Amino acid sequence: MKLLHTADWHLGKRLQDFQRLQEQRDVLAEITEVANREDVDLVLVAGDLFDTFNPDPKAEDLLYSTLKDLTANGRRTVVAIAGNHDNPDRIEAQDHFGRECGIIFAGFPKTEVRSYELSCEAKLLCSAPGFIELKLPRHEYPIRIILTPYANETRLRSYLGMAILDDELRQHLHQHWAALADTYMDDQGVNLLMAHLFVMKRGGEQPEESDDERSILQVGGASVVYTDMIPPQIQYTALGHLHRYQQLAGGPSPVVYSSSPLAYSFAEADQQKYIVIIEAEPGKAVTVNPIPLATGKRLLRPKFKRVDEAVEWLTENPNCYAEITMQTTTFLTSDERRQLQQAHESLVTIIPDVQDVDDTVQEETTAIDLTQPMEALFTSYFKNKNKGQEPNERLQHLFKEILATDPE
Repeated sequence: MKLLHTADWHLGKRLQDFQRLQEQRDVLAEITEVANREDVDLVLVAGDLFDTFNPDPKAEDLLYSTLKDLTANGRRTVVAIAGNHDNPDRIEAQDHFGRECGIIFAGFPKTEVRSYELSCEAKLLCSAPGFIELKLPRHEYPIRIILTPYANETRLRSYLGMAILDDELRQHLHQHWAALADTYMDDQGVNLLMAHLFVMKRGGEQPEESDDERSILQVGGASVVYTDMIPPQIQYTALGHLHRYQQLAGGPSPVVYSSSPLAYSFAEADQQKYIVIIEAEPGKAVTVNPIPLATGKRLLRPKFKRVDEAVEWLTENPNCYAEITMQTTTFLTSDERRQLQQAHESLVTIIPDVQDVDDTVQEETTAIDLTQPMEALFTSYFKNKNKGQEPNERLQHLFKEILATDPE
């Protein structure tokens, strides 16, 4: 059985003033071409289908037309879950459309897919809150999937009827996954987990999270989930949320972030993007094959000391989005800025790194490292404005809560 894992499409997302819908059309067409070329049986889309709760109609049209294309006229099933950028009600509102095309949507952590005949060659054999079992047309054995769309305190409270703390959320997810795996998963079928969560190895290094991605490892967001919580029956865990391809340690089987299909912030500068092809059969270790994507402009952030060097580089690298840093002893003149902007149609930002010079001593100012997490940038800003004083714990807590707040 061949599966395709992708995530974090963020349809409708812009890069400041630059519209990227055509790039998104092109890269989704590439993903569809790979699905057809590899003749995959099932496509998994692990959340953040849209970039906002209320997406542009063009982004909605692109999502649903792409998902329909991925079904190959009903021969292939697509399963898509909501991420922290998605409105789960909006995702599940397309259930009727999905049924007609062979697409299964899940918006909430305990969504129960209604029993129905899919209008495609696959069959829904069994469903429970957060779980489906499918019979795909070319295989005698079934595939079972635990579905965990983005889960935070607010969304889980609607099911549990009470506030839930970090440790309680982890315990609840662990028990929920274990119960589903013990009830429905044996070695006579392929067993998967698909989730949109912040996952890491217990005691390990925290995975990198894009500065541009809303942190869900914060107050009001989903607590970190550990790979050792994944049930031993699971043969592959398909994750969404982090935008860099990475395979996490500490689980019973491969635990993989597939990456976003495009680089969406300069924290992802010069990253290669992927989708993942998985080959699976019952009771055996899966084969994981990341496929590099070729479509879409890269995001690059070079540094220069002279305007003519920057203009030359911009002229020689037209097919990218550029954020350039000018390390100078004076502020750029309007004419110099005009030269830079005219040299490249996708110059997003010019960052002046100005060094102070007085009559006798030249002192370099400390350049701001814009790749730092937002919390570190906030702390640096606060100290700069308050004579070196650190923000107190209450203020840091409030800032993290603001970062983690879902849009209304």
